[in-house]
Amino acid sequence: RLDSTYRFPFNMTLGAIRDTKLIEKVGIKMGLESKRMGIHFNFAPVLDINTNLRNPIIVFRSFGENKEIVTDDAIALMKGVQSQGVFSTGKHFPGHGDTETDSHLSLPVVSFSKERLEEIEFYPYKKMFREGLASVMVAHLNVPSIEPRINYPTSISYNVVTNILQKELGFDGLIFTDALNMKGAS
Repeated sequence: RLDSTYRFPFNMTLGAIRDTKLIEKVGIKMGLESKRMGIHFNFAPVLDINTNLRNPIIVFRSFGENKEIVTDDAIALMKGVQSQGVFSTGKHFPGHGDTETDSHLSLPVVSFSKERLEEIEFYPYKKMFREGLASVMVAHLNVPSIEPRINYPTSISYNVVTNILQKELGFDGLIFTDALNMKGAS
């Protein structure tokens, strides 16, 4: 998004190389660049698992379709970024990888059970929290299994943000919402 800085490979490319040491080095370079520009938070890594081929927004932003690979690569990138004194932000909680709608344009529906979310979508978050992730970005999603109010975005849901993210999963870092000018929020 900036025109006077280095361009780093997309997460899909990093996930394909299968080298977490190299991904950590990329994170170090991202951290150095952020620091050079006075940026204290990097809204990365994307923790979404790309399990829907019709997903219009995540695709190349994800490290892949395997929860273990996504998690290992995200941890490596986070460690690199945070080693430079820049905070990493895991996103898009509770999981935007299996949607068919772009939350910039409308409110995507995620119709999985809470058990499925805990097994797949929450997997990277649980491990990232143990590794010291500084912050999380919550997504504008409609997930009836964890927020029963009709068309109510997870990003402003007390149950999702407080009860699940903070209390159940034990996250005690900073929480951001995705951009509030997105149609999924309105």
